[in-house]
Amino acid sequence: MIFVHLFWEFFKIGMFSFGGGYATIPFLYHISQVYNWYSLEELTQMVAVASITPGPVGINVATYAGLKSAGIPGSALATVAEMIPSLFLVIIVSKLLRKFSDNFYVRSLIDTLKPISCGLLTAVAIGLLKAEINDIKAMILLAFLLLISWKSKKDPLFYILIAAIVGIFCKFL
Repeated sequence: MIFVHLFWEFFKIGMFSFGGGYATIPFLYHISQVYNWYSLEELTQMVAVASITPGPVGINVATYAGLKSAGIPGSALATVAEMIPSLFLVIIVSKLLRKFSDNFYVRSLIDTLKPISCGLLTAVAIGLLKAEINDIKAMILLAFLLLISWKSKKDPLFYILIAAIVGIFCKFL
C-alpha cells in the first residue's frame, strides 16, 4: 500500500508544483505531516542535499524521499511518478501556448501562478524556520548568509556550499 500512496503523492507533486523544484517543498512538508515517512529535519536535509547535487531539485528530493520511505523501489517509483505529469503537461502546454500565447486569459493565468508559488514557499520557509528557531547555530548561519547575500550578488550555489560546509563543521562540534 505504501507504493500506491508514494506514487499518488509524488504524482500530485509533479502535477501541481509550478515554479521549479523548490515549489515541491509545500507538498513534501504535507507528506511529512500526513505519512511520517520523514521528519521536518530530514526534509530540510533532503532539500539541502538536493540543492547541491546535480539535477533538478524536485526530482532529487523525490528520489531521496522515495528511498527514505520505501527503499530503492520507492525511490524509482517516486522519481517516475513526479516526472510523468511534467512530460505530458510540457507536450500539451507547449502546443497550446504556441497557439494562444497572446491571449489575455492565458497571460493572466501564468502571471497569477508566480505569486502563488512564492506564497507557498514563504509559508513553508516560515514553518521550517520555526522548527530551527531554538538552534542558535542555525540562526547565526541564517543571519550571516542573509547579510552576505545582501552585500554581494553571488550564485545561489555559493551560499548553499557555505551553508553545507558550516553545517558539516557544526555537526562535529
